[in-house]
Amino acid sequence: MTRPLGLRAILPAAQLLDGQVIAVTGADQGYGRAVSGALAQAGASIVLIGGNSETLASAASTLEHAGGTAIPIKANVDVPLDWLSAQNRILDIFGSLHGIVHLADKRAHSNFTMLTEGEWMDLFNCNVKSSVAIAQIVRRRLPGTWLTIIGPHLDDTGLQVHPQRGAIRGLVENAYTEDLRINMILPGRASAGEEALDRPVSESVMALATPALSHLRGNIIDVPLAPIPKLRVTEPQPF
Repeated sequence: MTRPLGLRAILPAAQLLDGQVIAVTGADQGYGRAVSGALAQAGASIVLIGGNSETLASAASTLEHAGGTAIPIKANVDVPLDWLSAQNRILDIFGSLHGIVHLADKRAHSNFTMLTEGEWMDLFNCNVKSSVAIAQIVRRRLPGTWLTIIGPHLDDTGLQVHPQRGAIRGLVENAYTEDLRINMILPGRASAGEEALDRPVSESVMALATPALSHLRGNIIDVPLAPIPKLRVTEPQPF
């Protein structure tokens, strides 16, 4: 994949997404937090969506102190009515919603492939059901809004990952028939929790969000990432 980062040479980073209102789900942790910061730096107003009011407020405060515009909204996007309610609040506040970055990358809690029915349905709801529901609501209410899905990471193993990734891939690749601008990014690994290490994912999201690339839809983009450095244990020095 050619990394779509040349747009930085065309416009200053702070102007790339000037005027856009972008909602980010799972925005208080992992890739959601990193992506929110990058989009805010590029001039977008960010709506941080997640399930923890305190961490969302903290993330929004951090972006505001850095000069960005951000508001937190607590919502469970696994539940379509929750997403619809959040979307309506965004429209009440900003009057528009230009784009959505949806984190559909929840992992299983263990390496075992034999998940219980409850564990499987939890993953399905978080990753697949939420992606389809957001796309359907966008189609009905905001057909001009773009959607970028961050899907199950490429290092995520287990039989449960393949049907999830395949279902979301099918949604993305066929959404053009409904005139929807949907793309998916597949990170090479889970988030490192450090902006520098996760930057390729943030930059890929930002590039897809630019008006200059509004013709891109139905793309599945693998994003290779450097491995997370292992902590070095320093041996005590003899006196």
